[in-house]
Amino acid sequence: MFTYGSICSGIEAVSVAWKGIGKPVWFSEIEPFPCAVLAYHYPDIPNLGDMTALVPKILNREIPAPDVLVGGTPCQAFSVAGKRESLNDDRGNLTLTLIHILEAIDYVRLSDGKQPCVLVWENVPGVLSTKDNAFGHLLAGLAQESQPLQPPGSKWTNAGYVHSARTISWRVINAQYFGVAQRRKRVFLVASARKRSVAQILIEPKGLRGDFSSSKQEEENTTTYIESSFGSYRQSNIGGTLKACGGVLGGGSETFVVHGTQDPIINTKIAHCLGRNNGQENVLFEIKGAEAVRVAKQPLPPTLKAGMGTGGNNVPCIVLAGNTIGRKPENGGNGNGFDESGISYTLTATDVHAVCNQYILRKLTPKECERLQGFPDDYTKIPYRNKTAEDCPDSPRYKAIGNSMAVPVMKWIGERVEEYLK
Repeated sequence: MFTYGSICSGIEAVSVAWKGIGKPVWFSEIEPFPCAVLAYHYPDIPNLGDMTALVPKILNREIPAPDVLVGGTPCQAFSVAGKRESLNDDRGNLTLTLIHILEAIDYVRLSDGKQPCVLVWENVPGVLSTKDNAFGHLLAGLAQESQPLQPPGSKWTNAGYVHSARTISWRVINAQYFGVAQRRKRVFLVASARKRSVAQILIEPKGLRGDFSSSKQEEENTTTYIESSFGSYRQSNIGGTLKACGGVLGGGSETFVVHGTQDPIINTKIAHCLGRNNGQENVLFEIKGAEAVRVAKQPLPPTLKAGMGTGGNNVPCIVLAGNTIGRKPENGGNGNGFDESGISYTLTATDVHAVCNQYILRKLTPKECERLQGFPDDYTKIPYRNKTAEDCPDSPRYKAIGNSMAVPVMKWIGERVEEYLK
């Protein structure tokens, strides 16, 4: 189990995520409510307060120099939701203070004959595109370069790697792909002066060469199609090959595929995703004898054949709404009134559409916000300022949860850090 020190700890999403794989040795947090949460859940872990005072404590060995330094410095200086004053903001400058803390930890660890520390840092994607190149300054400090590194274009890419005095990798990760019900993109960066590259922690290869087991029995035949397994062709599972002159001799059935810019629907009972044709996509199914030439009131008409009407007056009839005849799609045929059937009329690009919902809006509860970040229920519901946990105010809970990290993402990173340190 590796040790870690946490800066800008907040309510410690890291400690929730890294339970069982990492051991915290100290926290660093100054906000009153998060400090109360830390004291409530982790009474045995010292909270050192201001991170700008950590360097002398580390160098004087007053506090441990951990295996991992983790934290997310304040994002308000870089967020597109703020003024984006970047390094001119005192909160933004804490990103550079982070480098001094890492250097102090490495100095002590190397003096003790230990491997350098691994840094795990989190922030908003806006840090990649500040006018003063804040991210380039951070990379230069970590890489021990004298000048800020420059992005390959107008801004830094969503993933990258630097190899210098330290190996550094970063990646934008969206929490929605880790099991939480919110879209939350954040930049995660790892860095270390160890000889082994840290790139494997965040960056994954597209594919690997497979280690396939040998075949139990030799077989010379070549498969016709994947779905038909090996050997002979099974017509029961696969439609016949389309022919240029199919069906001209009569008899049997023919499978036709006709579609435009979007792939066809192959299941007539499941709605297709709305495409560029306003939902009017094509359907793939087989013509079956008389069903191809009959008038029917059904959601899907039978396939229309080019030869319809050539015999027996079997001319297909299609019912159209009156206000669509002779008019462009954007000029009519878009329905009127209120309909409770649950199915919308055809959507057009020029119309203003609305959906009536009988429910009213409400804000999320603190418990729901905890779930959105992956915290246990009521994690922030603590005794606070002479109030019981039941009377814990909501406002500081909302702020603390919003400033924290997505627990499942940090768990994934923590497990990969653990594997790297082995």
